[in-house]
Amino acid sequence: MNYIKKNLLNIILAVFMLCLPILSFAQTTTPVTIKNPIPSVTSVGGLIETILKGVIKIGMPVLVLAIIYCGFLFVSAQGKPESIKKAKDALLYTLIGAAILLGSWAIAQLIADTVKAL
Repeated sequence: MNYIKKNLLNIILAVFMLCLPILSFAQTTTPVTIKNPIPSVTSVGGLIETILKGVIKIGMPVLVLAIIYCGFLFVSAQGKPESIKKAKDALLYTLIGAAILLGSWAIAQLIADTVKAL
C-alpha cells in the first residue's frame, strides 16, 4: 500500500500512456491507416540500412572532432603525467568508438550480403 501511495502519479501516467492509443483509435469512425514516413524503405532491412547510414553520416564528423579534441588534450598536457593519461584515455575511447561505428556498418553489410546470397 505504501508503494502505491508513493508512486501513484507514475502509475496513473503509465496507465494513461498505455490506454491513450486504444482510446484514440476507438473514437474514429473512418479506417485508420499509418503512412510510411520514409517511402523509400519497404522492409525492416531497408530501415536498418537507412538508420545505419544516418548514424555513419552523423558519427564520422563527430569522430573527427573527437580526434582533434584528443590532439588538443595532448598539446595542453605540457608533460604533466595525469593530463597525458587523460588524453591517452580520451584517444583510446575515441578509437574504440570509431571501431564500433565502422564495425557496425561492416557487420550489417556482411549480414545483408549473406542473406541476399541465400
